[in-house]
Parts: sequence; C-alpha cells; structure tokens
Amino acid sequence: MSEKVKIESTVLLSDNWGKLNKVTYKYQLKDGSWQTQEREVYNRGNGAVILLYNKNKGTVILTRQFRLPTWFNGNTDGQMIEACAGMLDEMDPEDCIKKETEEETGYNLSDVRKIMEVYMSPGSVTEILYFFVGAYSDDMKTGTGGGLDNEQENIEVLELNFNDSLRMIETGEIMDAKTIMLLQYAKIHDLV
Repeated sequence: MSEKVKIESTVLLSDNWGKLNKVTYKYQLKDGSWQTQEREVYNRGNGAVILLYNKNKGTVILTRQFRLPTWFNGNTDGQMIEACAGMLDEMDPEDCIKKETEEETGYNLSDVRKIMEVYMSPGSVTEILYFFVGAYSDDMKTGTGGGLDNEQENIEVLELNFNDSLRMIETGEIMDAKTIMLLQYAKIHDLV
C-alpha cells in the first residue's frame, strides 16, 4: 500500500450484491502537502471475460441479456450484446471463465489464453477484470448455454460473423466496453 494514502474513515453504505463504502482519506500531493478527499468505493469482487472465436468459420460467440442499469440510462429495451463473463467468486480466473463459458454458451473449452487484466471503472469500482480468448469449434458444444436458472440470467447465445460484430460497434448494437476491447484485440491480432 502507498504511504501517500492515509484512510481516515470508512462508512459502509450498502452490503447487498457488493459492498459500497464511503471512504474519507488523505492523499499526499507532489509538493508534499496532504489533501483530504472523500469517495464512494464499490467492491463487487473480480471477474473474467472471454471472446470465443472460430478462425475457419470467421465467427465469434457473444451473448445477449437484459442489463437493468443500461435500461435506466437510455437503453430502451435493456438488452446488451456481450462477451461471456462472470464473477470469480474466489475461483482462479482461468477456471472461472471455463465454467462461465460452459454455463452461458454451452461450449466446453479446454484451452484459453489470458491476454490482459483491466480495471474497468477505476474511479469508483475495485474490480479487476481478467480478459481471455479461446478458439471454439462446433464439436465443443456440449449444452445449450443460457446461464443458470438460479442466477436468473436468461442469456441468448449468438454466433456472429466477426466482421458483422465489428460493424455492430459502429452502429451502437454493441456498446459493452469489455466486448469492444476483445473484438478490437481479435482484429489487431488477426485471431478471426
């Protein structure tokens, strides 16, 4: 931990799906003086995300599901097209993403590759998201996907032409940051 930060107080505001704290702290500036600041910090745990791709077919697997916060902020039907993702819940990131992939998409992947770790919203959320890519083929499909009933995910599995998915960024059909980052990574690294 940095010696330039001194926590003055932490007040728990909510402890439901994650923990929301109001933190008052002192931060040492470049000139050596200390400034008192106050921020809300949301800790919902860390997560993992994966782009499934098939170079031979020129396709990617994405999901579509309802996301309430987007509905509150102008997404009229609340539906979001996203890469498969999930919370670690104390699991290793690679084990987690393999499990999430099978639950959400129905594909059983044995080989995935971690490409980066990212703070997605560092101004207010503690989460680190572990990014993976994994090649898939039709014979890896072992189930229907759709998520777990007890998690109320109601996930639709989409197999999309890769170039079409890139155009969907431009048209606003894909607005999820993690998905856009993975699609751009796939384009830059000629995965599909």
